[in-house]
Amino acid sequence: MTVPPTKAIALVAKRELNTRLRTRSFLVGTIVILVVLAGYLLLQANLFSNASKAKVGLTGQTIGIAQQLQTAGGQIGKEIRTSVVANPEQGRAEVESGDLDILLSGNAADLQVLVKSDLDPQLRTLFNGISHQQVLNAKLLEGDLDPAQVMREVNSAQVDLTQLEPPDPGRGQRLAIGLITVFLLFFGIQTYGAFVAQGVIEEKSSRVVELLLSTVRPWQLMVGKVLGLGLVGLVQIVVLAVGGLAMASATGALTLSGLATGTVLWGVVWYLLGFFLYATVYAAAGSLVSRQEDAASVITPVTMVFTIGFVVGFNVLAQNPDSGTARVLSLVPLFSPILMPARMAIGSAAGWEVVLSLVLTLVLGSLLTWVGSRIYRNAVLHTGSRLKLTAALRG
Repeated sequence: MTVPPTKAIALVAKRELNTRLRTRSFLVGTIVILVVLAGYLLLQANLFSNASKAKVGLTGQTIGIAQQLQTAGGQIGKEIRTSVVANPEQGRAEVESGDLDILLSGNAADLQVLVKSDLDPQLRTLFNGISHQQVLNAKLLEGDLDPAQVMREVNSAQVDLTQLEPPDPGRGQRLAIGLITVFLLFFGIQTYGAFVAQGVIEEKSSRVVELLLSTVRPWQLMVGKVLGLGLVGLVQIVVLAVGGLAMASATGALTLSGLATGTVLWGVVWYLLGFFLYATVYAAAGSLVSRQEDAASVITPVTMVFTIGFVVGFNVLAQNPDSGTARVLSLVPLFSPILMPARMAIGSAAGWEVVLSLVLTLVLGSLLTWVGSRIYRNAVLHTGSRLKLTAALRG
């Protein structure tokens, strides 16, 4: 009995969907991750606005306050790393490039502070305090003992702040949303991609696949399995995203609701692209072996490639989402599904980069689907020892 292709795929997908959604692990796992994400969002505003380290360049008379800066920073839990800059022009260039967070110039009574976007309020208070102390010390050395006059001059000493770019109060939230997007997409693609491989191996070891292939074709079985598990992953990601956003908005930790909604929608698109790209590879890899004990030997290479991209990309985005490294990694089709939507959320992705990454991912996904289907078709009925990849490709 031959089942129409569309119906065959739908039946396999429905079977996978019903089986996974009804498991207790799916419900418990979703709740646990939702709680963790909500807590993560609550911490982000302070986490990114109160960075524990600051690279401060000193030029002119400010070179003499290096030790005082480091000591005062330690008292408020901040590591201030100072370096001497030849002149203000060089310091400005280093602030623009990101090599320095802050440039201090001028003198104690007229401390000039240059930053790229915004100055941490704690550091501003620290700089004002140092400026006041420097003026007070100078007055005491001069022997000026008129308290009223001394206090007037001390209080008049305030830092003069210059910002190269307008301050962006929402950057911390956008960065948090972007990093959460990376994690959720990596989690969904990696977890349910591995489930695809495990499901294929389980069906081979139990000989269920032989019964299934009596009514459906190999490519229909593979596509149905990928589609079903992909939808399970999509349901979990959407629940996590919507639930996390609702909790964060209710507690006031998130104010950029429009951006968050757009990120969720784009996240769905990228998840589907990324999942089909990797899931067909996982299905093909799983078809090469017949025992769960051998699963690691075929799944690990795929997992390692994806995990390396996640770890490197996450750290690069956290440190500098505008860097060339972040741009290049997000254009690599194997990593685009998790990194490009994050850069879009942060606001560092140009339109042409988004379009190019979509096209490249679609092209590679189509190629891998074709290759994966061929391997799966030739290997899914093979039993016994692991089938070599070259043999599966030849058929």
